[in-house]
Amino acid sequence: MSIKLHFHGASRTVTGSSYVIETEQAQVMVDCGMFQGSKTESSLNYRPFACDPTKIHAMLLTHAHIDHSGLIPKLVKDGFKGRIHATAATADLCAVMLADSAHIQQMEVRNLNERKRRRGEEEVEPIYSMENAEAAVKLFTPHDYRQWVSPAPGMRARFWNAGHLLGSASIEVEVDQAGKPPLRILFSGDIGPEFKLLQPDPEAPQNFDYVLCESTYGAREREDRNEETRRKHLTAEVKAAIARGGVMLVPSFAVERTQELMTDLAILMGRGDLPAIPVFIDSPLAMRASRIFEKHAGDMDNGKLLRQAFASADVRFMETVEDSKSINKLSGTYIIIAASGMCEAGRIRHHLRNRLWMAQTTVMLAGYQAEGTLGRMLENGSKRVRLMGEEVSVRAHITKIDDYSGHADGPELQAWVKARLPIARGIFLTHGEDPAQLGLAARLNAIVPAERIFRPSLDDTYELTGAEPVLVETTAPRRLAAAQVASVDWNNDLASLVLDLNEEIRKAADEKTRQKIIRRLRRALEEA
Repeated sequence: MSIKLHFHGASRTVTGSSYVIETEQAQVMVDCGMFQGSKTESSLNYRPFACDPTKIHAMLLTHAHIDHSGLIPKLVKDGFKGRIHATAATADLCAVMLADSAHIQQMEVRNLNERKRRRGEEEVEPIYSMENAEAAVKLFTPHDYRQWVSPAPGMRARFWNAGHLLGSASIEVEVDQAGKPPLRILFSGDIGPEFKLLQPDPEAPQNFDYVLCESTYGAREREDRNEETRRKHLTAEVKAAIARGGVMLVPSFAVERTQELMTDLAILMGRGDLPAIPVFIDSPLAMRASRIFEKHAGDMDNGKLLRQAFASADVRFMETVEDSKSINKLSGTYIIIAASGMCEAGRIRHHLRNRLWMAQTTVMLAGYQAEGTLGRMLENGSKRVRLMGEEVSVRAHITKIDDYSGHADGPELQAWVKARLPIARGIFLTHGEDPAQLGLAARLNAIVPAERIFRPSLDDTYELTGAEPVLVETTAPRRLAAAQVASVDWNNDLASLVLDLNEEIRKAADEKTRQKIIRRLRRALEEA
């Protein structure tokens, strides 16, 4: 009997999470996430799946974040008709998040096509429609934690709280083997850190054949932290922004990160650690997700504090485009929390375009920034960026606060893996870029032999039935070469070149010097 595991996403990169367990009886997908990052990597969202959606019997979903769930409507559009098994909170969140994703795509594609028409270029279509998202939501089957489900013949699964997000789960899977005990696999999902405001510590059983472990922050060791040190750091950042006299922009994931930030801000203002200043939650998705958080507040740590934050007079939700635009008419210091967390979509891009060039503006990055994203460019100190077709100078103060990360760091991941021992056949490191994976692998060598740690590449397939996993040779072309994953691509290089060229021409002393630069560039193009 053959049991294969296909790695169709989150392989040496942090987005696009997707795996397929294939037996002679069935194929079950775990996660179906959207790719983010460089245009080369995000183009995978538009391309055909590496598997046939019509042959997928069912899906197991770890949690609702778009890099884990965002391509489910496309899977449905392309023929998937099975059930989607998830926790009840994940199902509730996906009902609003997938619709929001469809809306953003349709809006951004409409704007893009306007520019393409002016340039005489071929128009594009959204990855999926609102109708596809609505059809996907109807396929969800909610489950309690620790409840066994049978997604397909010969397979069983159950969900364990991963401590990452409302409803997030690590998924334990058992696959029947003729005449042998079932093969046991654990998909970590995203593992939460200690001292999450709203989520408990992660949990899961032990004694597996294989464990897939996320590695987003596998090479990082954060300083010791707790609720008060987190709030102390946030207080310092906000006071520094107030001292600069400008607006504080916080690119934030609309689900959980936003709710954590607004809860801590409300607490700090309520007890006088910070002055009472307006906090604008400029995200329709965050508003709708917050209602779901209120619904499940009784199941979360500090749910009472969350409800108090919702009632705070300093926290204001901005629903419509007109609401969002009205913020810019205000003077003084205030905080805008807006999606997306990596600055790749949503209303945060409008605010950045309007305020990045102001020295008094503070941009506080509050989460992981994938390679190739605007957030990573700002984090790396870019002085000029292109935003919505415009060149924008970066004079704002860029800072980062890591205390709100939803991911465990290297020591916490090591401890999580240690608690899963014994692991008989192997650990697959996923959901991490190369430096993070190599850092975690080095840590895990202390508890697991190095030869049992594997780092799959995109579209790798492993046979799992032997004493160790075997990489399956396949004639199917890879959608991207390894060097194209989690890297800066030609689009990033071109944008950087154009910005540098414009800057050099601006700095040129006179017309003659500018013409000289342009002639050299033309010769280089002719010789290429």
